[in-house]
Amino acid sequence: MAEQEELKPQQLAWLRRISGDLSTQVTRALDDRLPWYRTMPPSRRSAVGLVAQSGITSFIAWHEDPEAQPWIAADVFAAAPRELLRSVSLQQTLQLIRTTVAVFEERIGDADPAMREPILRYSREIAFAAADVYARAAESRGLWDARLEALVVDSILTGEHDDELPSRSAALGWHGRGECAVLVGLAPRTVDVDVIRRKARHAGCDVLIGVQGTRLVVVIGRAAPSTDEPVAEAPEHEPIDFLAIAAQLAEGFGEGHLVLGPPVPSVVEAARSARAALAGFAVADAWRRTPRPVRADDLLPERALAGDPLARTDLVRGIYQPLRDHSSDLLATLACYLDTGRSLEATARELFVHPNTVRYRLKRISEIIGWDATGAREALALHTAIILGSVQDATRDRTQRQPQPTRHAPRGKGPVAG
Repeated sequence: MAEQEELKPQQLAWLRRISGDLSTQVTRALDDRLPWYRTMPPSRRSAVGLVAQSGITSFIAWHEDPEAQPWIAADVFAAAPRELLRSVSLQQTLQLIRTTVAVFEERIGDADPAMREPILRYSREIAFAAADVYARAAESRGLWDARLEALVVDSILTGEHDDELPSRSAALGWHGRGECAVLVGLAPRTVDVDVIRRKARHAGCDVLIGVQGTRLVVVIGRAAPSTDEPVAEAPEHEPIDFLAIAAQLAEGFGEGHLVLGPPVPSVVEAARSARAALAGFAVADAWRRTPRPVRADDLLPERALAGDPLARTDLVRGIYQPLRDHSSDLLATLACYLDTGRSLEATARELFVHPNTVRYRLKRISEIIGWDATGAREALALHTAIILGSVQDATRDRTQRQPQPTRHAPRGKGPVAG
């Protein structure tokens, strides 16, 4: 032990004397052994060389007193510019450390075998310091991404977004390849976003996740095709079964209703899907057998009765107006069929037609609007649409028939007889 203490001043003097040659050998070894180092821009190579030089200086200071300055290893990376962490991966940093340590062993360890143990101890400290630097950077990036993602989802829900929404979404990994839809449900006590993201990757979708109070909101979109997939065969125009994807993501939500908004062409228009999903989520309890998940459009009657203007517009435009514009007989038949409790015979008697005529007209109605009046749930939506459309037409007719006030010339302003 006493001999080691006597040798340390000599070792330190020798290390300081060869530090310049050691730095040159490390730079040469990096250029020879690391292909990614050779292809880096000069500024980045200079930064990496600065880290290597700091490692040499730090090793000498650490060897002088390993206990008094435990932070020296971490200071090696403090000299590197911040952008170096984004351009050099953790794997490349470990290769850099391994190459530097190898040069240390070749130049120092072979000349003085007593220095091998200090080199190994210091390399361990450097490795832990590198892991700590990258862990802190990843944690900081994760917190920033979480805040940015919450901001993007909030702007989609409120509809108050600007032209930066696509770029912000792209920064979060959103590829923006066509349709998207918004899924709303209750948030569990502990939101595990990794489960949702893993399910989304398995389904080939992008997701943006946000927690709004007790609600968990997920924006679902088509992910980019793999690099191995030919561009000509990319499923650009194939429809996405968002309901099936929502069922796969249901595991990440809490108990309760799960409402899926209608698909929209892009994330810029996702606010429309979000409004429908939120409106459906608010009235989902009104349907006694609400499936999980459920489309917001399947809750159009409840949403319309709750005062949702979007649902009222969809019902009138999608059901009432096409039938009114196509044939008054079809609209009258549907209204009579629903008023008589969906009875073919009662409808036929009231309209003075054969029951087969009623069947034919109901079939035509289904072909025109895509709704089947014989189903109890769809009959509710059809009946609601007819009531809303009739009220709208009656209000417009009453407004048009209302007499306009007659304008009289002001007194004393008439023509003067001459």
